[in-house]
Amino acid sequence: MRPGRLLVMLMLALAVSGCIQTAMQRAAVAPQSDLDSLMYQNRTAATVVAPEPAPATAAEAPASASAYAADEPPYTLDSGDKLRVVVFGQDGLTNSYTVAAGGQITMPLIGVVPARGTTPEALARAVGDRLRRGYIREPHVAIEVESYRPFFVLGEVTFPGQYPYVPNMTVETAVAIAGGFTPRAYRWDVHIDRPAGAGGGRSRGSVPLLTRVRPGDTVIIKERWF
Repeated sequence: MRPGRLLVMLMLALAVSGCIQTAMQRAAVAPQSDLDSLMYQNRTAATVVAPEPAPATAAEAPASASAYAADEPPYTLDSGDKLRVVVFGQDGLTNSYTVAAGGQITMPLIGVVPARGTTPEALARAVGDRLRRGYIREPHVAIEVESYRPFFVLGEVTFPGQYPYVPNMTVETAVAIAGGFTPRAYRWDVHIDRPAGAGGGRSRGSVPLLTRVRPGDTVIIKERWF
């Protein structure tokens, strides 16, 4: 074979092999580029942060145990309550008065004023009305409870009896003041006997341990049978 022809064939072989290698490199690089883009998209999608849930509002919050006392009626007076009655500018009328067993207080000039079943504000208005009838032209009267009547704890407690009232106390507090439950106490059925209205009636019912105790209440702890 002639040297010139041999040289031409060698150059053609080198050119063909170079084209094939370039095509293979391009084919190998293209999928890598596509793979990189796919990985980038997946990584971007994975980093998407879901929105945090909104915090619960106050209306959705669980109710407190103190809700037992939310609907309690205003305090009404009864025998045993000691009141501080202030008649402004009248030192002879300003004094401490105790609600008697009959449910009334007795003051100078106006005499007996019914107090059982009324609030201190209502009693102050009643005293002012009495004083306005020929005694004082424009009386200004204020009444507050100086000391409350006692409450009672009966039944299966260590020291049953009568105790001074402590504001905002619960049945659980009353039992603790009375020395706690006895081993025979039935703790899941506590009753309260409570004065009802100005007529001297009473009501009784089963209550939870977190129920508020009021002055004059009788807390009754029953005995369990087993």
